[in-house]
Amino acid sequence: MSLAESRPRRDGPAKGRPRSEAVERAIVEGVMRLLEEGVPLAELSIERIARTAGVGKATIYRRWSGKEELFVDVVRTAEPPDPELPGTSLRDDLVALLEQLRQRGLMTRSSALLHNVYAQMKSSPKVWTAYHATVVEPRRRRQIELLRRGQRNGELRTDVDVELMNDMFTGPMLFRTVMRPDAELPAGLSERIVDTVLEGLRPVSSPPVSSPSP
Repeated sequence: MSLAESRPRRDGPAKGRPRSEAVERAIVEGVMRLLEEGVPLAELSIERIARTAGVGKATIYRRWSGKEELFVDVVRTAEPPDPELPGTSLRDDLVALLEQLRQRGLMTRSSALLHNVYAQMKSSPKVWTAYHATVVEPRRRRQIELLRRGQRNGELRTDVDVELMNDMFTGPMLFRTVMRPDAELPAGLSERIVDTVLEGLRPVSSPPVSSPSP
């Protein structure tokens, strides 16, 4: 089974584009098929993508402004979907966010193609800028707002900068997934990171964080 066939589907390109799930899926899977065949990003012209997907170039341009925007959607399709936050507690929401990072790290390690896709994306300034603006930055804003809410609710210290807090939660997982490709990413790692950081960031008057029993 190819990556294109095995990956979960996104809801489609951004709001405002004409919608046709079958057409959008054919285009995204066409890009994935070309990548699986070893075609580098620099050679993925809109014309070649259209020919592979069996659509006209105008069909692609009605949905994506160019190759960079399309490629970002391809990467988002290949990644684990952003999690639905349980909303039961700050801890549970933070664990859900970190677990998505862990799953993405596992997928990148297990798929040579996905690893290559990330490498090519980072080597293309236009693609990386688009990915950062439409994927990375919204995720960061979501995390920051979650931490601000924790401060307002008295679950987190208010004397620590929220941006620093965010780095403290996500940093250990990102370090393992990006900087240490040989490091283990075991089940339960997200919980361990969140509980350890929360122990230092909870207000002094708050009860200590209790980890769930194994």
